[in-house]
Amino acid sequence: MLGRLDPGAGGVRALAIVALAAALVAAGYLWLARPRPVAQAHGRPTLVAGSSVPATAPASGRGAPVMVHVYGKVRRPGVVTLPGGSRVADAIKAAGGVRPGADTGALNLARKVVDGEQIPVGVRAPSATPAPDATPAGAVGPSTAGAQLDLNTASVDQLDQLPGVGPVLAQRIVDYRTRHGGFRSVEQLQEVSGIGERRFADLKNLVRV
Repeated sequence: MLGRLDPGAGGVRALAIVALAAALVAAGYLWLARPRPVAQAHGRPTLVAGSSVPATAPASGRGAPVMVHVYGKVRRPGVVTLPGGSRVADAIKAAGGVRPGADTGALNLARKVVDGEQIPVGVRAPSATPAPDATPAGAVGPSTAGAQLDLNTASVDQLDQLPGVGPVLAQRIVDYRTRHGGFRSVEQLQEVSGIGERRFADLKNLVRV
């Protein structure tokens, strides 16, 4: 019985070859069946735990546009609209830039502007109107006059501080006042050479007679 089961030397070699082939096939199958990492799509944002906003989402924009009033010694005084986050220098540029011969003084050009603010360029900012009880009894002060400049008493230097008015135009206003015996109404400013509709619109609420 044992003699019949003995494969002999050739049979042993055949069995060894078959076993080696089977081992190689099994190893190859295991290699192909191994778990593989799934490559993430290029540029696809990754979600942060606890948030529905992608981790690679860009930062929010500059914000809503703002409107500011630029006045004083600029080429085009008035209200300008700027992107959110703009600086004082951007507001002055939008108003045409500083007039020749003028400067911005101590104005902080790097400051961010705020919606609705006024930016005086080369002129003094109007002082705050005092409370009604701050004016002595019987006195006429800014609280009753609205802190407006009197066209009939203002000097050339005072008129020069008005938005859009330089020393030349200030002298013309004084000369007109002298020739016509003073201003009888604010609207007469439009009769002064160099004061058109746009400039008068910027001045009419800042002066009185």
